[in-house]
Amino acid sequence: MSRWLSRHISRHIGSVWLSGVFVFLYAPLAFLVVFSFNSTRQDAVFTGFSWRWYQALMGDSRIVDGFFLSFKVALTSATLATLLATMAAYALVRAGHFRGRSWMSAMLNAPLVMPEVIIGMSLLLLFVGFERLAGWPDRGAFTIMLGHTLLGMAYAAVVIESRLKELDRTLEEAAMDLGCRRESVFFLVMLPNMTQALGAAWLLTFTLSFDDVVISEFLSGPGVTTLPQVIFGYARRGINPSIYAAAALLMLIVTVCVVVFGVYAARRARSLAREQARAAAEPA
Repeated sequence: MSRWLSRHISRHIGSVWLSGVFVFLYAPLAFLVVFSFNSTRQDAVFTGFSWRWYQALMGDSRIVDGFFLSFKVALTSATLATLLATMAAYALVRAGHFRGRSWMSAMLNAPLVMPEVIIGMSLLLLFVGFERLAGWPDRGAFTIMLGHTLLGMAYAAVVIESRLKELDRTLEEAAMDLGCRRESVFFLVMLPNMTQALGAAWLLTFTLSFDDVVISEFLSGPGVTTLPQVIFGYARRGINPSIYAAAALLMLIVTVCVVVFGVYAARRARSLAREQARAAAEPA
């Protein structure tokens, strides 16, 4: 009996532990979604189903304006960060050893381990100094976008660099042997094999930018407030159920985006596998 019990426990302990982790992570999110439909402001008592907080959300100009500002900043900073990270990762992985390579790698990875408070404060001092010296830039959406690009570039470079290290160099050598120039090799051979890494890096940097509060607090100016700043300001003055509705809509958008990207990545992987199988089956 004891042996059967020990085998049964050892067989299911992993599933139980994983279920407990998922409950710990997602139970608060489920609580938030449920109470976004609460008919009153009660935080711990569900008094009835209602759409009133979603209607109030649509009428809250601060939340709506903050959402569109966060979306524009995240869209721009994610695109810039992915482009810059791609160039940096390519230089570190494919350019070989060059003077300053170690310094470049260290500076690229520094934002990963540096507290955001330090990054935000240093950028604030930099922009204030430039503004006093040249009258530009004014603190606002542009400075927030630059700060988010700096932070996102470090995370995107890790994803893209790991993918570049996995790519087979013989594909590039074969393309160059067939007369393809180096820049054409990048666009025709390497880039198609990096699409999933680029998409993952873009989504990661977009999420980091959209969710950031600390850097945005340092770099925002008068009348410029991102959605996380609005939510943080509301939370300090007391819970507003409109925040629940905003968070529930954001979770829905993120879930849809993740599912769409996952389906695309799976189809892309199957398509590449079929093409490789056909190429291997063709006679030499």
